[in-house]
Amino acid sequence: MTKQLKLSEIVPEHLFGKRLDQVLAEMFPDYSRSRIKEWILANSVQVNGQACAIPRQKMLGGEQIEILADIPEEERFDAEPIALDIIFEDEHILVINKPAGLVVHPGAGNQDGTLLNALLHHCPAIAEVPRAGIVHRLDKDTTGLMVIAKTIPAQTHLVEAMQAREITREYEAVCYGTMTGGGTVKQPIGRHQTKRTLMAVNENGKPAVTHYRVMEKYRAHTRLRLRLETGRTHQIRVHMTFISHPLVGDPVYGGRPRPPRQAGEELLQLLRNFKRQALHAAMLKLAHPITGQLLEWHAPLPDDLVALNDALRADTQQHGMDFV
Repeated sequence: MTKQLKLSEIVPEHLFGKRLDQVLAEMFPDYSRSRIKEWILANSVQVNGQACAIPRQKMLGGEQIEILADIPEEERFDAEPIALDIIFEDEHILVINKPAGLVVHPGAGNQDGTLLNALLHHCPAIAEVPRAGIVHRLDKDTTGLMVIAKTIPAQTHLVEAMQAREITREYEAVCYGTMTGGGTVKQPIGRHQTKRTLMAVNENGKPAVTHYRVMEKYRAHTRLRLRLETGRTHQIRVHMTFISHPLVGDPVYGGRPRPPRQAGEELLQLLRNFKRQALHAAMLKLAHPITGQLLEWHAPLPDDLVALNDALRADTQQHGMDFV
């Protein structure tokens, strides 16, 4: 389903000499630069009554701009009173600490009970923002920080900042194997060649970069701090599996549990019952999309990851750092 959008404005004189795509981005801040460029290339933009398909064409000021374009009509979802752990909120953005088990956006098999449904209840006006202001996602069982836009201008700026890699996201994780030091995984990610619902390192995929450093070493596991340069689907999970250090508990990419030799029954039971990827979005830093103020938030580890680290640390101490 699409709806027709019609916009009409005069180019302000102070935009003299700027390119058409730059002028439109300033005149219509509710729409992203990429969408504006699509409209220009599709002959949906008229300058003084003539279609203009050249984004770089210079404007003099005073031109009559008209845009007539089809845009996707947002699917409507129900508001639901689902509790949110709100870390920060103003009239432009919302930062939450997402729990494990909460799906971000409705999809096949998850039409309700999602973060989007919760956002519609918490802030009804967010229904007018595409995707209810969601600009990035966390997997269902990944915990931690997410930023949501409450207005279209805030969303436009956040999406552009994300694409320009101006938003810093750091994660904590526990992986299998003892790592000797930090590093960077720079491998493209795309759809798995045979299992189309999964992602994989794929030479035809999109560029993906993950930086990691060692926080703590255990006998047969490592606690990591990771920083994303890009935000591909399942990026950390795929990259860590690629370098043979999959995340503990990952039901898709992790394989079977790999306990250290002679582990106690308590640790064995904890590893068997850890049914989600041991991954937590611990830090988020960005420039406020409207004020430009640099903001930073931290979310403490959830109880299950605290218990996992405590058990692995106790096992390591008990066996005198006898790595396997």
